[in-house]
Amino acid sequence: MKEVIIGVDGGTTAVKAVAFTLDGEIYATHHESVPVDYGSNGEAEQDMNLIWEAVASCLKSVAGQLDGHEIVGIGLTGQGDGVWLVDENGDPIRPAANWMDGRAGDRVAEWNKAGKGAKVLEVTGTSLFSGLFPVLLEELQANEPETMAKAATQLYCKDWLRFKLTGVKATDYTEASRTFLDVNDVTGYSEELAEALGQTDALQLLPEIRRPGGEASPLSAEVAALTGIPEGTPVGVGMIDVAVTGAGLGAVDDGATWLILGTTGFVGSLMPSVKDRKSELSMVLATGNGTQVLEFMAPMTGTPNLDWIKRMLALDSADWAEIEKVARGAGPGSHGVVYLPYASPGGERAPFLDPNASASWQGMSLTTEREDILRSVYEGVAFSLVECIRTLEVTDDLLVSGGGFRSDLLCEILADATGLTVVRQDAPEAGARGAAVLALVSAGRFDTVHDAADALGATTETFEPNADNKEIYEAAYELFLETRAALRPVWPSMRAVRKLTN
Repeated sequence: MKEVIIGVDGGTTAVKAVAFTLDGEIYATHHESVPVDYGSNGEAEQDMNLIWEAVASCLKSVAGQLDGHEIVGIGLTGQGDGVWLVDENGDPIRPAANWMDGRAGDRVAEWNKAGKGAKVLEVTGTSLFSGLFPVLLEELQANEPETMAKAATQLYCKDWLRFKLTGVKATDYTEASRTFLDVNDVTGYSEELAEALGQTDALQLLPEIRRPGGEASPLSAEVAALTGIPEGTPVGVGMIDVAVTGAGLGAVDDGATWLILGTTGFVGSLMPSVKDRKSELSMVLATGNGTQVLEFMAPMTGTPNLDWIKRMLALDSADWAEIEKVARGAGPGSHGVVYLPYASPGGERAPFLDPNASASWQGMSLTTEREDILRSVYEGVAFSLVECIRTLEVTDDLLVSGGGFRSDLLCEILADATGLTVVRQDAPEAGARGAAVLALVSAGRFDTVHDAADALGATTETFEPNADNKEIYEAAYELFLETRAALRPVWPSMRAVRKLTN
């Protein structure tokens, strides 16, 4: 009989549970899709109970696959940001407005003009965007006062899942950094910031902050009966998904850098303190490890761009290997076709902030072929990451994870466009793996996150830059930046017309 640790990943469009043996092998897995409801004014909402039910189903399925193997703990991670509110009884007061929600775009502009954005950045290390808790909270309070008056606690996705598993209302330092945590001294929520934003009442909504690998909470009897997992099984604290992936990749020391390409992009590096950050355009999360912070950029230019073009080109029935084969027919540079990958309803937040950012193609003519349009999307998504890599002054190998990086073509483009070696972990599920790593510490099976990460580590493969493509990609990347600069002045008008025609 083996021991296993389960990692739960509450993603934006899918949730999953993965059981790992204590030497890092995936023993069982199950995932469930969860919908996002989009509105005409930039809304992006999700049913919190539906997410919980999907996770419970995943846990029940995984538990049923374990053949009696002992579960030593459950680790948690999930999508971050947004507003996830419950009432005094722990019931959601409304659907969660998630990180993609763009309805507060005008309020972001107002806050920045009034200096509130600068204050949020100073204290939390985060630039304003529409899906950030403080600004989105105010937007909802202004438009749904009766509903919002019922709010008792803000529980981000993984915190909501822990509450449903254990009855405990708590969060960790990475998620607290997205509300009012002062990342400069990491002692707790900043009353000064709340007062400056006119949101002192919001502090009452924020739960206790715990270290990501801190003391576990026991699984409730009710959930044990629902899932088949023994009552009292330790449930860890966890981290926001972009941060926990570092643990899953073994990147836990200062200076470690990793990239993620999923529903969003991500480029981040661990720093000894906020004073060591490389860019004022970045965001910063306290990790709970002393003064250590994760400096990162999270462009909203992820895999939905690829899903979108797959549908638009009527390639729904094709698998991704076939689609990449078509895209390779265009060759580097896509014959001059440029794609701006700003398709998110919430605009863009890294490495620049613009709630009006819009997707588009340029450089097409009657000679443009389907493969040119298709490859330009791969290149546009990659170029968005390249810009973040250069802004954060990353010069080491690029450790990558996330569903988008299962694409060999994307890894190749990233290597060629940066001149850096791309290192991809062979095993999937880095987020769930990272959650499992932290849970092993919470459950007392390992003394440090470093030791747990070593135990659950996986093998990697590399993509070396092709020198023959260097000149093409230097020119294509510069064209990408020039095209965006030319179109950016008309983005607000594009958004205005979009609203008029809804």
